[in-house]
Amino acid sequence: MTEFPATTGEYKQGKRNAFTRFLDGVEWLGNLLPHPVTLFAILAFGIVLLSGLLGWMGVAVADPRPAGAPGVAEDGMIRAVSLMDGDGIRRIFTNLVDNFTGFAPLGVVLVAMLGVGVAERSGLLSAAVRSMVLSAPPKLLTVAIVFAGIVSNTASEVGYVVLIPLAGAIFYALGRHPLAGMAAAFAGVSGGYSANLLIGTIDPLLAGITQEAARLIAPEYTVVATANWYFMVASTFLITIIGSLVSIYIVEPKLGEYDPSGADPTILDDRLMEPVSLDERKGLRWAGYALLGVLALMALTLVPEWGVFRNPETGDRIDSPFFDGFVVWILIFFIMLGYAYGRAVGTMKTDRDVIDAMAAALSSLGLYIVLVFFAAQFVAFFGWTNLGAITAVTGANFLVETGMTGPAIFFAFILICAIINLSLGSASAQWAVTAPIFVPMLMLIGYAPEAIQAAYRIGDSTTNIITPMMSYFGLILAWATRYDKNLGVGTLIAMMLPYSMFFITFWSVFFYLWTFVLGIPVGPGSPTFFTS
Repeated sequence: MTEFPATTGEYKQGKRNAFTRFLDGVEWLGNLLPHPVTLFAILAFGIVLLSGLLGWMGVAVADPRPAGAPGVAEDGMIRAVSLMDGDGIRRIFTNLVDNFTGFAPLGVVLVAMLGVGVAERSGLLSAAVRSMVLSAPPKLLTVAIVFAGIVSNTASEVGYVVLIPLAGAIFYALGRHPLAGMAAAFAGVSGGYSANLLIGTIDPLLAGITQEAARLIAPEYTVVATANWYFMVASTFLITIIGSLVSIYIVEPKLGEYDPSGADPTILDDRLMEPVSLDERKGLRWAGYALLGVLALMALTLVPEWGVFRNPETGDRIDSPFFDGFVVWILIFFIMLGYAYGRAVGTMKTDRDVIDAMAAALSSLGLYIVLVFFAAQFVAFFGWTNLGAITAVTGANFLVETGMTGPAIFFAFILICAIINLSLGSASAQWAVTAPIFVPMLMLIGYAPEAIQAAYRIGDSTTNIITPMMSYFGLILAWATRYDKNLGVGTLIAMMLPYSMFFITFWSVFFYLWTFVLGIPVGPGSPTFFTS
């Protein structure tokens, strides 16, 4: 049997099983693709050509959203929009810069990195990582990283811009493959996106979309933000267990021993296994005081009835400016803690030290910024052409045509949602298009909107980690190439594919058992079945 060449490190295991060889094949094929920047440029150009063909053919599908809803055309159709005609070419030319600067993750990453740079240059991150590594049980480290990734979703983008690179540094400090640490964190943050212990910013957003779709059948139906809370809490522990096992027994053995020869020298810190000195302990203590101050400030803006960052209209703490602007808290958090640490140990003395640290942090993002420019064009072109929406509606219609009515229909539903997510990465955008089809259809055969939404969230989460359409995929790729400059898209996808496969399989079965075998509601006051 043909053995695909290994592209990352030497393997610990001499004997390779069929599944590992399959992943080698995925990696080998993926790495035949050009550089990620070139790939996104080709994809953007390909979308332009494809849109011209589909527009010329008049491809269109019926829009499932009600007439008069935002974005619905007067004739109720979603049509493929050509970018090869005069209007399309002018749109590309005049929006190229706006596509780049308006790419949502770009601003978040740049702002967060200003703060992270201060914490890194002051020495805080190095001391904190060493403190955690030297005191934490190594056997529980992978579990802790996956769990932290899942929980980080409550705080919006903090998992992507902080936890994933930090996990790589922690694994490197322990002599383990840093990409294995990043993979475990990425799996928790993005693969387990809908699992959490707390209600996050996505919950009220999805609930609102589900409610509007449900009212096509039952005009007074209400779906609350806590509709899936019980199931999401339980899913947190399920995804932690699965993610940890996949990391320990599949991903890390496949990656093998880490070879630092292909790494960016600036990211390798030989001091990471040195004991924390007395000065560093003093710095960490002062950083702790700064942490208490930041937490107190956060509480004052959110907890009291007069909190300035509560929703000014409803008083809500979740759907509020506090979480909408959480990246600013990330900036404040790292600047305050980094500066407090730096002042204590002498690495931060003046404002110039802070400014230099910020500048150094942004200078390390050169590849990411180039990648984002082309990725942003691809995402924008894809949205303009309506190809994602057409794909979503086509997939939804396919499920309708199967004629299934029993609970097993949810396995097909979750799979279709996962496939659609490969081309339409935003959870809310995908649900806004498909909910008006899925929710009424499944309600008419007896299933409640809350249960339908919970199943959708499984499909939407599990393929986030293997699709370049996910907004932060380029950032993860850029982080990973700092540890291996020759790393390609194929290596990243092959590394994350086992998580995706195991997540969707066991999470779907868990949903079926939870909902239809044990009869447990997916959330407080959330029914499983709908009766008109």
